[in-house]
Amino acid sequence: MLTVKLDTGFNIEVDFPISPFHRRMFAYCVDVLVMFLYGLLCSKIVGFLPQKSLSEKQWLWIIIGLPVLFYYPVMEILTNGQTIGKRILGIRVIAMDGGQASVSQFILRWVFRLADFPFWIFGAIAAGSLPWWLSFLVFSGIACVIISDKSQRIGDIIAGTIVIFTRSNTSWQDTVFIEVESDYKPRYPQVMQLSDKDLNSLKMIIRTVKKNNNHELAFRIAERIKWKLNMQGDQDAIDFLETLLKDYNYYSNH
Repeated sequence: MLTVKLDTGFNIEVDFPISPFHRRMFAYCVDVLVMFLYGLLCSKIVGFLPQKSLSEKQWLWIIIGLPVLFYYPVMEILTNGQTIGKRILGIRVIAMDGGQASVSQFILRWVFRLADFPFWIFGAIAAGSLPWWLSFLVFSGIACVIISDKSQRIGDIIAGTIVIFTRSNTSWQDTVFIEVESDYKPRYPQVMQLSDKDLNSLKMIIRTVKKNNNHELAFRIAERIKWKLNMQGDQDAIDFLETLLKDYNYYSNH
């Protein structure tokens, strides 16, 4: 599988598997199906409602249509880079630095869907506003994914994001926050000097290390953090990284 080296917040490159094109397409199809079924369900519900005036029906459809309009940014923001389709196909949107994408990056990806999937061009051609030969622009986003060396669509390039493939679906990987025992004793208060970007990168690194059993990478990251925070630790590298994540959660909630 094609991989890309991304520079994390610790100035160490980590290999991330790029999502295959067919997985992105299947995820897109699943999301379209979800939105279609939602619209179909809403139309049935509206059909059972008492007769309303034309203006009332228009406002009702506008309200019903909002979840479809904002489906992508809301889902990706709430689930850390995944929609229903992406979760089913095991892919996720992350920032180019290997960490969690920001809210602004998710919104940028959404805004540029108009350029990546410009189906409105068909309507403009039918209305005579555009010449027929511009219909090929409908495939601009797909062409960009195929041509780009990191399989990025236009929205990804503008937002600075990439779609990776991951087989792991455990809940602790969906967010930097994890549960710690009520009697947990933190060891490294220096962890609070790390930024949110660092912690999100750390979470992704731990997952990559465990998946690939890459102890050398874990050691390099652990040593880099110790140097950055001017601290010592006698734990195994992977245990040290996981303890940092736990300590961050402990101090964030106390």
